[in-house]
Amino acid sequence: MRILVWGATGSVGSRVVAEATARGHSVTSVSRSGSDHLRGDASDPEDVARLSAGHDVVISATRPRDGSEGELVDTAKALLIGLRGSGARLVLVGGAASLLVPGSELTLMESPEFPAALLPIARACAAQYALVRSADALDWTYVSPPALLEPGTRTGRYRKGYDHLVTSAAGESSISVEDFAVALVDEAEQAQHIRQRFTVGY
Repeated sequence: MRILVWGATGSVGSRVVAEATARGHSVTSVSRSGSDHLRGDASDPEDVARLSAGHDVVISATRPRDGSEGELVDTAKALLIGLRGSGARLVLVGGAASLLVPGSELTLMESPEFPAALLPIARACAAQYALVRSADALDWTYVSPPALLEPGTRTGRYRKGYDHLVTSAAGESSISVEDFAVALVDEAEQAQHIRQRFTVGY
């Protein structure tokens, strides 16, 4: 399978590249800086169309700088436009804040304990998801991480959810970035959630 990864130098993207490569896929890594990867801008529909041509799956794991949260929506628009008619599936890494808290009708970002400092990125992710959810010109999957996503170890295990946070018996919502990458590449291979959102956790 030919997989293109946007945001390949980031925490999630770099691990997706490693996971997909280890499974024997042909992986094209793209970042804004270029460096050891192809240089491209995921917020430019022409770059998206040009670099994604010939790929089976495009995984986008870009993350905006603080103060530039609106780039999430711009990038989602560019991906949807650039991939239209390409035949490639889009697996888009989103945010957790729009997921529902188990046992509540509130989303994570609506809960009283949600940090105010994270509201800009939370609102941008919610707008990103709303935009993607309205797309009908290509096959997409929106993947929300759990509340806590940190580097750790690869166990190869995780549990899935849909619109609710996946929590442990202790009420924790977490996964290692390595196992999050496993879930993303699993979805790239298996295409189990076409035009759906899902989330994962331990």
